[in-house]
Amino acid sequence: MEPVISVEGLTKSYGPARGVFDLSFSVHGGEALGFLGANGAGKTVTMRLLMGFVRAHAGEARIFGLDCFDERPTIQRRVGYLPGELALPSDMTAQAFLHMQASLRGLHDLETMHALIDYFELNPSVRIRELSKGNKQKVGIVNAFMHAPDVLLLDEPTSGLDLLMQRRFADLVQESRSKGAAVLLSSHVLGEVERLCDQALFVRQGRQTRFCDPAALDADAIVENLYGPEAARLAWNDFKTRRAS
Repeated sequence: MEPVISVEGLTKSYGPARGVFDLSFSVHGGEALGFLGANGAGKTVTMRLLMGFVRAHAGEARIFGLDCFDERPTIQRRVGYLPGELALPSDMTAQAFLHMQASLRGLHDLETMHALIDYFELNPSVRIRELSKGNKQKVGIVNAFMHAPDVLLLDEPTSGLDLLMQRRFADLVQESRSKGAAVLLSSHVLGEVERLCDQALFVRQGRQTRFCDPAALDADAIVENLYGPEAARLAWNDFKTRRAS
C-alpha cells in the first residue's frame, strides 16, 4: 500500500543548521508519526513544506502522490492543519471564523463543527481577541478537524490545553486514525507522542537523528536525540565550573 504522506531527501535551508536537511519518512493511512525535536529543530518548516506554503530546495514531499507545492490547492482541501503559531483574526468571533473557514472549503454540513465546539467546551460567540491561549487553540483544533480530513498535520497541538482537553484531543486523534486518517504530529513532549503515535522521528538542527518506537528509549537517550550528547550530559555544577573558567 502506498503511503499517504511521503517525504524523500527533503531540504529547505535558511542558513547553517536552520531549516531541514535530507529528511525522509512516510505515513500510511491510519498511522500516526510523532515528529520530535527541540524548538527550532525544523518541525514547523516541515509542516509548511507539506502544506505547500514554501518550496523545497531539494528532495520531494508528496501527499496522496501529489507534489505538495505544485498541487497545494488540491492537497489543502484534504488536509487538517493546526499550525504551531495560530494567527487568527482577532476581531471575529470564533463562530464567524469557523463559518468562514467552512465556506472556503465548500463545507455545507456543519454538524461536526458544532459537535466539536461543544466537545471542547468552546464559547463560539466570544471575539477571538478575548479568548485565552487554550481557547484559541480549541478554535484551531475545530478548524483542523471539522471537515473530516484524510490527513492531519498537527504542530504542537496541545499547547495551552488543560489535562481534560488534552485527553479529549487524544480521543479525537484516535477516532480520526480509526477512520483511516494519516497523522503527522510534531511535539517536544515525549509523553504526547507515546500516547498518540506508532513511531517517532527525532530531529535535531534540521536533521533526523533516530526513527523508532517512542517507548523504546529511556530518558537519557531521548534527551541526547533531541539536544545532542554534550547538552544531555551537562550538569549544573559542570556548567558553573565551565562558566567560571
